[in-house]
Amino acid sequence: MGTTRIGQTISLHVKENISLYLFTIVLFTMGVCFGAVIVNSLEQQQKHDLMNYLGQFFTEFKQGTNVDPQTAFQQSFGQYIKYVGFMWILGLSIIGLPIILIMVFLKGLVVGFTVGFMINQWHWNGLLLAGASVLPQNLLVIPAVIIIGTAGVSFSLRLIRSRFIRRGEAVSPYFFRYSALVLFVVILLCGASILEAILSPLLMKPIAASLLS
Repeated sequence: MGTTRIGQTISLHVKENISLYLFTIVLFTMGVCFGAVIVNSLEQQQKHDLMNYLGQFFTEFKQGTNVDPQTAFQQSFGQYIKYVGFMWILGLSIIGLPIILIMVFLKGLVVGFTVGFMINQWHWNGLLLAGASVLPQNLLVIPAVIIIGTAGVSFSLRLIRSRFIRRGEAVSPYFFRYSALVLFVVILLCGASILEAILSPLLMKPIAASLLS
């Protein structure tokens, strides 16, 4: 019953905010493209420093000194919860609306920069590495960010309408729907953390070994 209700809430939310979803997806995509462009604008010294950092990380990863699934899950899930919790709080205020949009854009920028840098430095091996290290968890993280970003913007717009256009309009039903979507996003991010802590390291290990050989 609870699962059906959450599904109905998500379906109704998407139907009511389809234009906002399209805008959020475009904004995220712009962030990805901008992040990929930034890679080409890096100075050689900056690329060298990043390569040294990644080389040290892969060396430790290959030796197994930094692979602890439980710790990795806790750190990953903790970061995701802080990110989503902050976006949820921003959605409860009018002034938080532009910050939510900035966070969606920046998330896309980080993904675009990470994937773009790996491909720029290692070409096909970089593409494989990005697929192993970035893709699994982001199959859930990206939809989660788009959902919570759109829901936050939608609720913030509801607040604006209730205060300045339709004064006295009840926002409590939308608040409960907004909070239900946040719970759904938390479930997605829990799954993303499991993938990041368990699946990604398994996929990355042979690729990291080939890069260091």
